[in-house]
Amino acid sequence: MCFNPRTLRDICVLREHFLRSCSTDEDVALRALILGILHGPKHRTAPTYLSNQMPRTYATKPDAAIRFWKKQHLTRPPAVNTLDAITRRARHTFALMPPACGGEVHLGDARRAHRLLSRERRFSWVITSPPYFGMRTYRPDQWLRNWLLGAEPEVDYGEEGQLAHHADKFADELAAVWRAVARRCQDGARLIVRFGYLPSIPVDARDMLRSSLTKAGAGWRITRWVDAGSSSNGKRQSQQFGCCTADAACEMDAYARLEA
Repeated sequence: MCFNPRTLRDICVLREHFLRSCSTDEDVALRALILGILHGPKHRTAPTYLSNQMPRTYATKPDAAIRFWKKQHLTRPPAVNTLDAITRRARHTFALMPPACGGEVHLGDARRAHRLLSRERRFSWVITSPPYFGMRTYRPDQWLRNWLLGAEPEVDYGEEGQLAHHADKFADELAAVWRAVARRCQDGARLIVRFGYLPSIPVDARDMLRSSLTKAGAGWRITRWVDAGSSSNGKRQSQQFGCCTADAACEMDAYARLEA
């Protein structure tokens, strides 16, 4: 029920191509475009996304999705012209390219950031948003995109490699991140942390983040807090799917400075 059979056939052909080879810039760009439009809400105009009605930022789990589609009489997904949808998204995405600039991408555990980055590199700004306490893993939310990249079609609920979600342990592991980051920063470096928590979790998120910076023992001193409100201030994707049953995460920004 997620894809029309003809659309699914096109997606599978593209998936097999990417699994065989995805080394050119063109292939990488095409795969990224398809990942972006793989699922999302239906529109009255030409289809933007390839799926039946679904959020675009995360893939609803199969059982919940099927219940929703049956209840809303959406058991026949629309036939989307895959090539046309990709072409329109490519024209929009690449219509105005930003100027080229240098950059690097490192894949690894932030608790060991000092091992990933060169000793010669020293940063003056760090802007980050660690997992919100209570969000144990984001992996299941991306099960459909992971399938396109070669994973099995089942939802993976594994939590290996993720931060522990016992309050004290969580703060200890965040402290390891701040400690590792500090080792690759200049004196006086600025750190901005967007942090939040789920209303259903009884925890003082501000105290937890403050505790983690103190436990790091690296010289981070908080200079100010800014209330970032709730993620429900924006248009929540779960509302588009009709499954928004809980309050959104409450968010805050912490500004800190690295002092010797």
